[in-house]
Amino acid sequence: MFIQTEETPNPSTLKFLPGKPVLDRGTAEFKSLDESESSPLARRLFALQGVAGVFFGTDFVSVSKADDTDWSMLKPMVLASLMQHFSTGEPVVLEAQAEKNAATEDDDEIVVQIKELLETRVRPAVMMDGGDIVFDRFEDGIVFLEMRGACAGCPSSTMTLKSGIENMLRHFVPEVQEVRPVEY
Repeated sequence: MFIQTEETPNPSTLKFLPGKPVLDRGTAEFKSLDESESSPLARRLFALQGVAGVFFGTDFVSVSKADDTDWSMLKPMVLASLMQHFSTGEPVVLEAQAEKNAATEDDDEIVVQIKELLETRVRPAVMMDGGDIVFDRFEDGIVFLEMRGACAGCPSSTMTLKSGIENMLRHFVPEVQEVRPVEY
């Protein structure tokens, strides 16, 4: 098995491409070992010293490192863990992750438009960088988005939100006045 790696705009996150499907659909993010109960692969990666976050897309795994960890030490261990996991045939995630991005019957017309624009114009580009942006809510003209994977904590994520996503949403959906990240 040959696993390719790509740098992301976030220097703390690398994108690993195993050359096979990771998730059937959607994404999954794990920010700690405690959150990784439903994922054998995330648990395996968090066992490595220096792993601070794990994010799965349909065909990639993004791994974020702790500030005091160097990629030259961590990258070979991540590659070995990924190869070991994929050779076992174990599932990546045991239970399906709920997708917050899909439009539902309860969404009003504005929210449906926002979700459609995010799904078709934003998420594909962001996933190429090893991350994701998930719709959280729309209230009082403000769209709240959750940054995941390489996007979480990325130095350029604020510029992406303000210059890119906010301008696009304001152009297509006049009711949108601002875009903000969800603060946890």
